[in-house]
Amino acid sequence: MELSLKGKTACIGGASQGIGLATAIALSRLGASCILLSRNEKRLQEVIGQLDASEGQQHRYVCVDFGDTSQVKTIAEMLSTKGPVEILVNNSGGPAPGPLVEAPPQAFESAFREHLIASQFLVQALVPGMRASGYGRIINILSTSVKAPIAGLGVSTTIRWAMAGWAKVLATELAPSGITVNCILPGSTLTGRLEQLFEDTAHRLQLSVEKVKQRAQEEIPMKRFATPAEIAQAVAFLASPAAAYITGVYLQVDGGKTPVG
Repeated sequence: MELSLKGKTACIGGASQGIGLATAIALSRLGASCILLSRNEKRLQEVIGQLDASEGQQHRYVCVDFGDTSQVKTIAEMLSTKGPVEILVNNSGGPAPGPLVEAPPQAFESAFREHLIASQFLVQALVPGMRASGYGRIINILSTSVKAPIAGLGVSTTIRWAMAGWAKVLATELAPSGITVNCILPGSTLTGRLEQLFEDTAHRLQLSVEKVKQRAQEEIPMKRFATPAEIAQAVAFLASPAAAYITGVYLQVDGGKTPVG
């Protein structure tokens, strides 16, 4: 099975922490040169030092706020002039939790810019290079809420569904060029985002955070949360030559929790 990404360049969003960080490490171990995107320059500098750096690999970072549309457009265009980027991992932090009926319209606008619009700019800028190089992988980190809505994550669920539809259409359009477009649907994963959700739920239900965690684990058939590295391994496979005939899929990585396949 061919998994090597030697000679390939990967652009990874949200690479300063969590799933984005784990993905950058996983792709670098397969030989890819990584371009890290995030707002936190200090953390990005630290991440560069955690990546495998064999002969020929050149890692770099670019600070970007995905909520700033003009900034994303400028950086996307800049990346397209620096040589082909064969692998794009669209990943960004989720919107704040809370009941959907209480969400202000601005929350939807902000999340739409940060996720779908930012991803669209990156795709438009980088796909020509993928076509020219004869290799392209676009992988979107979404959520199992695409299959089964999650209580308290109304804005996030709405935007994830928009991203899922966008990705499906894109997969069909780019398939003739051999460019694959897939979505990873992580379940509960040990990240700062999950801790934030536990705290919000604990406050809403007037329970201890530990009790909320325990209940959440019991709902997962594997009885544990995922690690970011486990999500990253799925990303790495879809980015590899071995996944050349897989496109338009929503891959659940959730320990068996989601009831719908």
